[in-house]
Amino acid sequence: MPTRREIFQALAAVAALPLRDGAQAAGSQAGANQGSGTPAPVNLFDYEELARKRLPAMAYEYIAGGAGDEVTLHDNRSRFDGIRLKPRVLRDVSTLDTSTTLFGQRLAYPIVLAPTAYHKITHPEGETATARGAGAAHATMCVSSFATTSIEDVAKAATGPLWFQLYVQSDRGFTKALVQRAEAAGCRALLVTVDTPVSGVRNREVRAGFRLPPGLERENLKGLAGGATTLSHAEEGSIYSAIFDPKLTWAGIEWIRSFAKVPVLLKGILSPEDAALAVQHGADGIVVSNHGARNLDTVPATITALPLVAAAVGGRIPVLMDGGIRRGTDVVKALALGARAVLIGRP
Repeated sequence: MPTRREIFQALAAVAALPLRDGAQAAGSQAGANQGSGTPAPVNLFDYEELARKRLPAMAYEYIAGGAGDEVTLHDNRSRFDGIRLKPRVLRDVSTLDTSTTLFGQRLAYPIVLAPTAYHKITHPEGETATARGAGAAHATMCVSSFATTSIEDVAKAATGPLWFQLYVQSDRGFTKALVQRAEAAGCRALLVTVDTPVSGVRNREVRAGFRLPPGLERENLKGLAGGATTLSHAEEGSIYSAIFDPKLTWAGIEWIRSFAKVPVLLKGILSPEDAALAVQHGADGIVVSNHGARNLDTVPATITALPLVAAAVGGRIPVLMDGGIRRGTDVVKALALGARAVLIGRP
């Protein structure tokens, strides 16, 4: 298993590759900082600051922003800081094992790369570079339906396990075919996003004028009509979108389970009532998530919602969570409050 130092060294090396539009990567700045006597980045907060300085503004605002006034975006992070650890001493910790097992798969540590869209807005190699980085860190990567690289091409580049995140489409035939493509590419689990029947109100994204740059598309959605591969949410002129299905209900989850050959997790559960329904309708797992605070503002922070969801599930299926995780102590807190593993997205 790679050490923390080795992982950050690998991050710096990968980040040294050129970005889109001639922008310089964070790793290049890291090297320059080392030469000038300025400390190199050592944690995710350092990399976030370098990203703010180096990424094209539109790309950074898309990645960093949340919904509305970003109250929940702030809470996702700050609520972790309000939780205090209770350390115990004089225990034998000479042999440590951070691994866990989910759905028959051994993870070297309880951290999965969350599905995030449009990696090519920050780097010309997009999701294939992410897949190589995940492999180097022995991490599982969950590929987004909105990837700017096809699931087949990501799988070719991957040296580690892949999962796939699904936005259910109104075209159920296309949706079934996409699930089968992901399975054929070797994806070991399916995360169905259930918290996005309509587009979120993302003021920061609109102010930045976000849209996919020319030449980039949602590669996994090719074949859908209505501008599904290129249109931004704002350009569609309605809360209803060509890339989300507002009619999706629990019956749709049962339909997916009827043909999916891999475990099906529901991503976007915040209430204990929905957690109980997820178990009732046969979900194999739950991801406690508020979509990185990108869809609906003033919902609970995920670390706040986690204990109630975990209690409702009662250990019947695994509960994972994402949102605001930046340090190992955050992971410890999530595990202590009922998560089997966490997912990190923005980092």
